[in-house]
Amino acid sequence: MNKTVEFLKQQIGKEANLSPSPLMRWLNPILLSVDEGRMSLQYTVRHEMTNPIGTLHGGISAAIIDDAIGAAVFSLGENHFYSTINIAIDYFGKAIENETIIAETRVIKKGKQLINAQCEIWNADKSRMLVKGYSNLLKTEILKPEQKN
Repeated sequence: MNKTVEFLKQQIGKEANLSPSPLMRWLNPILLSVDEGRMSLQYTVRHEMTNPIGTLHGGISAAIIDDAIGAAVFSLGENHFYSTINIAIDYFGKAIENETIIAETRVIKKGKQLINAQCEIWNADKSRMLVKGYSNLLKTEILKPEQKN
């Protein structure tokens, strides 16, 4: 198990206030589980995450997917940051304010430069898939802070 996964396992059951991602801190998920390249996160749909008809905004769903995929990639313990180069999202259902949703994400394939990953957003009891997204990420030249020494 890499050091990143070891650290993340200590965060299970906690809010993401230690995340290096300002977006993830705003989304404020609770980490449910983590393994190298896999992660499950729980979110509560807040008022500011909804659209005018009171359901989870599609852009917020996309942000959850992009950020959760980024976290799964982060769990690989790589020295460099990766950047999303494309994302495809399918919407199947809705979530309303105060509803709990679960994002399950995993790395499908990791190459030398590209990573392919997916994320599914489910309702709390996992009886309905709400959103599914796929993404490709490109290795950047930017080193994580702990690697710059």
